[in-house]
Amino acid sequence: MDRLNRGFRRQGGFTLIELAVVVLVITLLLGSLLIPLATQVEQRNVSETQKRLQEVKEALIGYAIANGRFPCPAGTVSTDTGVEKFAAGGSSANGNCSNFFDGYVPGVTLGLSNLDAQGFVLDAWGLQQNRIRYAITNATVGTVLNAFTRQGGAHNAGIQALGTPTTAATPAGERLIYVCASGTGTTATSCGAASNTLSNGDTVFVVYSLGKNAATSGVSGSASADEQVNMNGNPVFVSRVTSTQAGGEYDDVVAYTSRSSIISQLVVAGQLP
Repeated sequence: MDRLNRGFRRQGGFTLIELAVVVLVITLLLGSLLIPLATQVEQRNVSETQKRLQEVKEALIGYAIANGRFPCPAGTVSTDTGVEKFAAGGSSANGNCSNFFDGYVPGVTLGLSNLDAQGFVLDAWGLQQNRIRYAITNATVGTVLNAFTRQGGAHNAGIQALGTPTTAATPAGERLIYVCASGTGTTATSCGAASNTLSNGDTVFVVYSLGKNAATSGVSGSASADEQVNMNGNPVFVSRVTSTQAGGEYDDVVAYTSRSSIISQLVVAGQLP
């Protein structure tokens, strides 16, 4: 009888090995589900960030149509807020910004949503280091200094000057914006080789997110060479596909607008000629 009871008890339970196998199977199944879920979340964040960048682009152009100029970027010091910031002595009359190439989107000035407590626009990752950035050219067009940030600057420069590609070097301190396919061979003022150039000084403004790693914590422990270009504070930027390869990480999300696009929209709005 005791032997029979032991048999029944054996059939009604699990050994430790069997339990371990069950736990392992469940763990593997959960892991296979979580990886695609994490990928979906990242894809959703990228898509949402692209949407926010498009909203910023539209708001910037709308502001230019309504005010006859583009706003300056917001400043980057701890006391700054999401309001455009002029340099000392700067104003809408001269368009002299404090942070032409390394500022933030002036969310308050543009009346945008998705703002943090200081009025800066955030990307979909939502952290302070994920504030969306904004750079705009300060190059002279025709004879008009700071033509795009000066009140009436684009109108006064004229449609022909606005549409003429700039081939000569700009005066000291003035910079055209370049967008490059990679950081290889870039300088503080160009993409280097023509084959590396996506926009040869024809970009009016760039808006961009530093992505999930905020360009500071890639697999290699710091911003990759291509990501670093977007943090250098000069008018040269990299826009390329996302990569997680160690040492070559890139998850920035970049959007930019050319002069021809700006001209067509200003013409339609009656700001030009």
